[in-house]
Amino acid sequence: MEDVGTGAVMDTATKAAHLLKEHRESIDRLDAILVYTLAERFKHTQSVGRLKAEHDLPPSDPAREARQIERLERLAIDADLDPDFAKKFLTFIIGEVIRHHEKLQK
Repeated sequence: MEDVGTGAVMDTATKAAHLLKEHRESIDRLDAILVYTLAERFKHTQSVGRLKAEHDLPPSDPAREARQIERLERLAIDADLDPDFAKKFLTFIIGEVIRHHEKLQK
């Protein structure tokens, strides 16, 4: 005979495990989307870097970068994402882009 209390706990634990599995699957899909989105973004920034190198333009555009950071912070607020995190994330990406642009100019 099954203890009603134990059965309820097992049922709750099973439901929690199922929900955890679903959340993790969603996270995995979103991680893949992020990676492919970043790859697509970097393809475009590489094209920009080549254009800048061909036309002897500076690898960095501080005014545009500031506008982009402000834009992303606003989007983050709208999306209920920590704008400080969004700023750090975009600042990191911009730094990588500039590094690539500098390499293209050498």
